[in-house]
Amino acid sequence: MARQRKKLLIVDGYNVLRSGSRYAHLRDAGPNPDYADDSFNRAREALINDVVAYAGRDFDAVVVFDGAGNQFSDGSCERIGGVRVMFSASGSSADKVIEKISRQARDRGVETMVVSSDATIQNTVFGLGVDRMSANGFSHAVDVNDQEYQLDLSPKVAIKNTLGERLSEDVRAKLIAIRDGAK
Repeated sequence: MARQRKKLLIVDGYNVLRSGSRYAHLRDAGPNPDYADDSFNRAREALINDVVAYAGRDFDAVVVFDGAGNQFSDGSCERIGGVRVMFSASGSSADKVIEKISRQARDRGVETMVVSSDATIQNTVFGLGVDRMSANGFSHAVDVNDQEYQLDLSPKVAIKNTLGERLSEDVRAKLIAIRDGAK
């Protein structure tokens, strides 16, 4: 059996939460959202769950959140549902982490996709030969993935429609009369 190419999905966490239409209803839309707030925790959990479902067996996945302004962030990773989740280290932006992971993956010959609507990130990773997807593109892809999953859960049985079932009662009676009269 042929080996599948290795693939890596890197998600710019807060960028997708801010720019992706799928997450707008989950987060606080105030001018200075508190990332420790319950609404943002729900949004982060939803994003991570979506990445787990989207990546499936096709991708190794990393979700990178910006921890540059958090003095306690050490840049360590946690695995949730097979997806690596990390906050960048204090003083280091998520953009730098994404660029580093992308460069390392490219050097190892891993096909990589970065999800971000940040133009700087998109241009940087494109220059590395890495594919990119916008936050709304990801939101749409996850929506399609969810719809396909729901269809798999409840397949519809095709109903056989015969010509007789589509005819009105009076037309059917006339046709039966013609048929029976021909005998």
